Amino acid sequence: MSRIGKLPVAIPKGVDVKLDGNNVLTVKGAKGTLVKGFHKDMIIKIEGDQIIVERPSDIKMHKALHGLTRTLVNNMVEGVTKGYEKNLEINGVGYRAQKQGKKLVLTLGYSHPVEMDDPDGITTEVPAPNKIVVRGIDKQAVGEWAAKIRGKRLPEPYKGKGIKYDTEVIRRKEGKSGGKGKK
Repeated sequence: MSRIGKLPVAIPKGVDVKLDGNNVLTVKGAKGTLVKGFHKDMIIKIEGDQIIVERPSDIKMHKALHGLTRTLVNNMVEGVTKGYEKNLEINGVGYRAQKQGKKLVLTLGYSHPVEMDDPDGITTEVPAPNKIVVRGIDKQAVGEWAAKIRGKRLPEPYKGKGIKYDTEVIRRKEGKSGGKGKK
């Protein structure tokens, strides 16, 4: 048995879960609604205030899908109750971010400001000029949008300039050494 797959997903109060015949799960909560289709081989059951995921056999694919399906279901339930958040930091002289309506405007040392429109279901906030907070109910969408923002100016290893996650540690490299030249 998969250690993660065999754990039931608790349904908190205020969350409505529906499952149709094609393994499409709908989770409604205080923060919104998420709908996701799962692999047809996985067996998803709603029993009382728990969601149970089972696999039909012990073949390698079913073992892999078992834990994955349970984790995706848990992420949906957690997303509609608590939501997800990614924090980004901007390092560099003159590098900053600002919000203009639903648009995130980044000044990253290019000849032009980089403008990014927030996708549906995702909100970005700029609590300080060098901090960006990405929020939403879909864990995958939040992570993907934060990665796209980070990709506009990846952190470089010499001075540490760029956009990085707040928990990320940039391994710094030493610059050119002022040693003696060739003899």
